[in-house]
Amino acid sequence: MNHTIRVAFCGVLAGLGLALMFLTALLPMATFALPALAGLLMIMIVIEMGARWAWPTFAVVAILSVFFVPDKQAALLYVIFFGYYPILKALIERLKNKIVQWVLKYAVFNAAIVSAYFIAIYLLSIPADSLSLFGVSLPWVFWIAGNVIFFIYDIAITGVVAFYIKQLHKVFRKWFQNKN
Repeated sequence: MNHTIRVAFCGVLAGLGLALMFLTALLPMATFALPALAGLLMIMIVIEMGARWAWPTFAVVAILSVFFVPDKQAALLYVIFFGYYPILKALIERLKNKIVQWVLKYAVFNAAIVSAYFIAIYLLSIPADSLSLFGVSLPWVFWIAGNVIFFIYDIAITGVVAFYIKQLHKVFRKWFQNKN
């Protein structure tokens, strides 16, 4: 596959990812779902061209989202976790040891959660005492629930990758080969 086609493919997926991020302004209830979907687009790049091409595409969508997407929480979620995790997952899963894979995945996820918390408190000036309800510390509840949901999300990404490889990879591979 030549360089021009690779750049065009990444550009199209970056545009699609940015469009999904802009949709968060129209669909505020999708603040978590749309950044996750935008991040899933990186799977196509990783499979077709490798992580080397996916990282700059993620960076483009992340930077443009931070500056132009009205829903800053969605942009933050994309930058802190959803945008790069599918790329990192592909790299982590090259390791043979499944336990090491899961430890690394959970380390990345929990680092993202802690980063988001500190950004909310210190950069966005959200008072820490406002993060409790009826005496229950919501960050702890979100942390526990988030770790359970992360497991489901990781398994779902594996399913998306399997679907892509079985159904779509052949189509894109043929298309790319015909363009050389």
